[in-house]
Amino acid sequence: MRLYKNKSDIQGFITHLKDKKRVIGFVPTMGALHAGHISLIQAARQQSDFTVCSIFVNPTQFNDPGDLQKYPRTIEKDLYLLELHGCDAVFYPGVEEIYPPNAGPAPHYNLGRLESILEGAYRPGHFQGVADVVSRLFYTIRPDKVFFGQKDLQQCRVIERLMADNPDFERIRMQMVPTLREPGGLAMSSRNTRLSAEELRKAPAIYQTLLYLKEHLAPGDLAPLQEAAKIRLIREGFRPDYVSIVDTSTLEACPSWNGQTPLTGLIAAYLGEVRLIDNMELV
Repeated sequence: MRLYKNKSDIQGFITHLKDKKRVIGFVPTMGALHAGHISLIQAARQQSDFTVCSIFVNPTQFNDPGDLQKYPRTIEKDLYLLELHGCDAVFYPGVEEIYPPNAGPAPHYNLGRLESILEGAYRPGHFQGVADVVSRLFYTIRPDKVFFGQKDLQQCRVIERLMADNPDFERIRMQMVPTLREPGGLAMSSRNTRLSAEELRKAPAIYQTLLYLKEHLAPGDLAPLQEAAKIRLIREGFRPDYVSIVDTSTLEACPSWNGQTPLTGLIAAYLGEVRLIDNMELV
């Protein structure tokens, strides 16, 4: 497995691969890897000739400096897992490699309402940071295919918008890989390592609440169902930011259902100091 820390080195090697017509699969991560990330690596290996993973904790997508400071960093373990599972190359840059000093302000990305609803409403500027770092990584790696986890559904929609709006990225194909879960249903996440033993016991209630939405979904007004789901979480000790039922394609809120539109349930809630997110297709 090759390890690169600066753009010029990996770009030179990518050019070599492109000259040989190799299909490059790319998995961007912020490290603290778990089985969910490895499922992305496995998907990339199956569908590409050469798999690249990036590890970069992106400061511009954290609106809370404390959250950035607490984000788990496990680079030695990450590199071991990537090599064990057949990743071909890792891009592990420092902050100044991605954001050079005196490079000027970041561009503004037209993300539409995606950056102001759901996660965007609670994390101002988050998706501008996501779009900026992904754009920089795409220009560096020049992938043919990229792989993201469905757990971060709104992020996937943002990146789809980014790719559609930039002619340089239109040829890239994105695949959303299904969410991997712990035995109790908790979605795998790097943040789970910050949960206490008692919180880990309670955390699957988010998954159970999504199942509750799915099982009780019916045409008509959806507000009572969403409120009942929120109350369930509060009783389990969560502090919900939102429990939302949305149009799957646009992620716009769906206050009333016609019985036909595909819907997804999304939840963001604090358990102790840790903010967890999850989603599930309801129909």
